[in-house]
Amino acid sequence: MPRKFIDLSVPLETDIPSDPDVMLPEIEYFDHKDTAAQMTGFFPGLTTDQLPDGDGWALEKLTIYTHNGTHLDAPYHHHSTMDGGKRAITIDEVPLEWCFGNGVKLDFRHFPDGHIITPDEVDAELNRIDHTLQPLDIVVINTSAGDRYGQPNYLASGCGMGRAATLHLLKQGVRVAGTDAWSWDAPFSKTAERYVKEQDPFIIWEGHRASMEIGYCHLEKLANLDLLPPTGFTISCFPYKIKDASAGFVRAVAIFEE
Repeated sequence: MPRKFIDLSVPLETDIPSDPDVMLPEIEYFDHKDTAAQMTGFFPGLTTDQLPDGDGWALEKLTIYTHNGTHLDAPYHHHSTMDGGKRAITIDEVPLEWCFGNGVKLDFRHFPDGHIITPDEVDAELNRIDHTLQPLDIVVINTSAGDRYGQPNYLASGCGMGRAATLHLLKQGVRVAGTDAWSWDAPFSKTAERYVKEQDPFIIWEGHRASMEIGYCHLEKLANLDLLPPTGFTISCFPYKIKDASAGFVRAVAIFEE
């Protein structure tokens, strides 16, 4: 049976506002002429003019964080514990069955930047798309940040999932969720404005910290969610296996059976 694929990942690139300044990725590119001497160094007597067109190999040197680009956060990123006090698992320990499952898209693009999604709003959207969540469904939220990636206002864009809304998903068996925004929670700039007024530390990272009660993973910086229907597709989001790490890079893909 033929399949259709939609890439849900952003490319890793430099010189765009994809992360806070202290976390921006750096990529150093080496073209075929840059590396010709590297190649000849492996073979005594070989000269660069003996290589086809004098070309060596192309390669890149990365200086990056595990949270650059599209990535999957492990429970360890959220807190040192999960599931009510157990040691939080790292990205190399995330169960593979969490990372391949039926996709469900919730369209929250109409909510303003900084809005905190509630359980009632989750249920209203599930009712609208006529879907009942099943264990290990992978739920992705389409926010207003989706079409602002790489733009100056990206980090301040999109709604966020609150603690109550996150737990609402987790109690129904969801273990991987995702967003096209920079963070699963509301933008830090919006939360900071609330914190100045409320002085309540529990509003900070409240969606992430839900993992302390029920461990889960979430994808951040997804792309092309606007191209997805509400249901009827599979999501593959296996993370790069980095020992003891808080996150892993992901080539997230939506798969349709045609």
